[in-house]
Amino acid sequence: MVNDSRHAYLSSLESFVAQVGSVPVAELTCPGLGDWDLRSLVGHTSRSLVTVETYLDQPAEVVEVPTAADYYLQIAATGAASGDAVVERGRVAGAALGDDPARFVRDLATRVRIKLEGYDATYALSTIAGGMLLGEYLRTRTFELVVHGLDIGRACGVRPALGEDALLDAAGLAAEVAVRSGKGPDLLVALTGRGALPTGFTVV
Repeated sequence: MVNDSRHAYLSSLESFVAQVGSVPVAELTCPGLGDWDLRSLVGHTSRSLVTVETYLDQPAEVVEVPTAADYYLQIAATGAASGDAVVERGRVAGAALGDDPARFVRDLATRVRIKLEGYDATYALSTIAGGMLLGEYLRTRTFELVVHGLDIGRACGVRPALGEDALLDAAGLAAEVAVRSGKGPDLLVALTGRGALPTGFTVV
């Protein structure tokens, strides 16, 4: 993405802050997603802020992952986005939310907003998949905030107020990953009402 993608990221960040602020604390023990309860799901989603805050302090000398789509393809190839380790990280992140998750997320978002002001889209940072430009890495975080915001909404009924820019960026990224992983035809057939997606279809 040529333009700085921070606007879509900050838009999805604001949506997440507002959503968590509306989730009753008593519901955090309810089922969330897969092996996660709602607290763990919110905690996992908050990592889309935590990693930005952390990775900005980890400059990369080489851009090894050119685009947001390459990030997801690399993660899929290495299996880094699945397994017990991811589930456990979500649980740890959920515990870190403490007694007032809304305040934790709000304070975290404030720090991230302020910190981002000191970096432009061409800054190279180190990520779990390798060196990336900030503008492209933020696209992956927007995707996570949008998708997991929808997960949280399904789990507890508090729907995210997602902006059009964030939805467009997330949907566009999903389509790009689908095409590059050989699933583009299946996606287009479904999107144009010509058939259903295969069982278990996913781009991540």
